[in-house]
Amino acid sequence: MTTDVQTLSQPRTKDRVSFFASPRAIPYMLLLPAIVVILSVVLVPLLVSFWTSFTAYNLTKPATLFQFVGLRNYQRLLTNADFWWAFGRTFVFVTITLNLEMLLGLGLALLVNKITWGQRTLRTIMMFPMMFSPILVGFQFKYIFNDSIGLLNNALFDLHIISQPIPWLVDGTLANFSIIFAEIWMSTSVFAILLLAGLMALPKEPLEAARVDGCNPLQVFQHITLPFLMPFVYIAMTIRSLDVARAYDMVKIMTNGGPAGRTELLWTLMTRTGYQNSQMGMANAMGYVSIILSIVFTFYFYRKLVAARTFMGGAQ
Repeated sequence: MTTDVQTLSQPRTKDRVSFFASPRAIPYMLLLPAIVVILSVVLVPLLVSFWTSFTAYNLTKPATLFQFVGLRNYQRLLTNADFWWAFGRTFVFVTITLNLEMLLGLGLALLVNKITWGQRTLRTIMMFPMMFSPILVGFQFKYIFNDSIGLLNNALFDLHIISQPIPWLVDGTLANFSIIFAEIWMSTSVFAILLLAGLMALPKEPLEAARVDGCNPLQVFQHITLPFLMPFVYIAMTIRSLDVARAYDMVKIMTNGGPAGRTELLWTLMTRTGYQNSQMGMANAMGYVSIILSIVFTFYFYRKLVAARTFMGGAQ
């Protein structure tokens, strides 16, 4: 019986040895350092932050890292008015920004696609705003919207449009408008580049057939161009929704969540709670609740992307 067991185990050992010695193991061995780095850099902090969301962890009291409190942090969030105001403000911010970026990016892509000379140069110029750091863009627009020395108010004074400074970054409504404007300026080019790629990949035969049948430009755009571009639109929206929902740098530089917290978004609130108030457990609980917002947008745009691809497949 012992001999039979040893006989059965020998081929398995040989298979393992032969696998690691075979060329098939080379890709796995080459990927092993990257996998280790990803696990140490991403997975470990993720697990630690998830654990601390169930503790009373305070940065000034390291021993609280092991003080398990269950769902207390999440229960407190249900009655935390500041968190829900920031959550709703972030939702509105993402919705307005994404839609305006999509419309402006689509218009810009259509205009550039009509140009036959210098299009490569224009494509390069369009990419300039997205190359800037959000911190740099925040400082830039903080100076532009400054109520006393800002370029915008000075230009309006010189044009005799206003007689007193407009508090762009002091008034709550105008401050949110200023942040949205800065975000749109920086990231509209993402939509423009992706949609321009879709326009360049658009087959010419359906467009020519529609013109021969007597369709006007609006009908061609509505029934041929736009349906073909919708997968590109939803891909861009999926990517941008994850970025906009995590907006922090620009808000921090331009308003720091003010005035009186009226421009506070989820990530600025989490930073203030975790690092200024030292309530890291509560801040991590906010972070995991805020993931719901990203999941909702991602799932919605993914469903729309699948539907658009199905429609295009059926149309073909």
